[in-house]
Amino acid sequence: MMDGIEHIAATFRQTTQEDRAALMPYLPLGYPTPAASIELVRAASTAGADLLELGIPFSDPLADGPTIQHATHVALQQGMTVPRCLEAVETVRAHRVTIPLLLMGYYNPILAYGEDAFCRRCCAAGVDGIIVPDLPPEESEALEQACQENGLALVHLLAPTSPLTRIRMVAARAQGFIYLVTVTGITGAREALPPDLTEFITRVRQVTDKPLAVGFGISTPAQARQVARISDGVIVGSAIVRLAGAADGVHRVESFIKELRTTVVRVRKEEEE
Repeated sequence: MMDGIEHIAATFRQTTQEDRAALMPYLPLGYPTPAASIELVRAASTAGADLLELGIPFSDPLADGPTIQHATHVALQQGMTVPRCLEAVETVRAHRVTIPLLLMGYYNPILAYGEDAFCRRCCAAGVDGIIVPDLPPEESEALEQACQENGLALVHLLAPTSPLTRIRMVAARAQGFIYLVTVTGITGAREALPPDLTEFITRVRQVTDKPLAVGFGISTPAQARQVARISDGVIVGSAIVRLAGAADGVHRVESFIKELRTTVVRVRKEEEE
């Protein structure tokens, strides 16, 4: 049986073979209700997500914009905790969701849980990787070791302002993929992608052959197509979370992910033709 690191790597190998970028939606666990969030994860998987980033609600989500802040606040009000998030992962695995699942959470709850205990529990629940936006790679050695011991990918982030020394450090320690943040700010839907995105991706590619997944600010199929042409993965968050809060959220999310999936398929072959 593959561990989480290999599961993620195999997924990116598969999407590369299919000449497309991997699609990775973000969904906060517990929103709009704990039960609905399970249905949303199942719907996203069925609709064509290649990987899923599942948010652990936190009281001070510094990297998140107003849409995700609101969603995680609602989830916290409904009693979502780290243990309940891990139970939710077990539930979706029991419902035969087989794609890689990564937990996106802030460092304080992980530290309070205990890094070793958290990683062991993640492994047992069926988590493949962890994204911790407020943990710099220079301070991640303990969590990185705990992840490695449990076959989990600790995914590091790079921003357009990251110097070459930071890019090289992250490239050397990257597991699964590298998360490229499009902007030096918070998450949230934006009208246009930054003009220097291609240059940023090129700079990172010069020092690594690890998969590069791009997130923050991707909100439309057209933007997803644009990012898919120059990256290995497309991460969409706020636009999906906004749909999830609607009365027919499951249907809306499923339809939107299906549409996004069509925009990242065969992008490289389309360019050649």
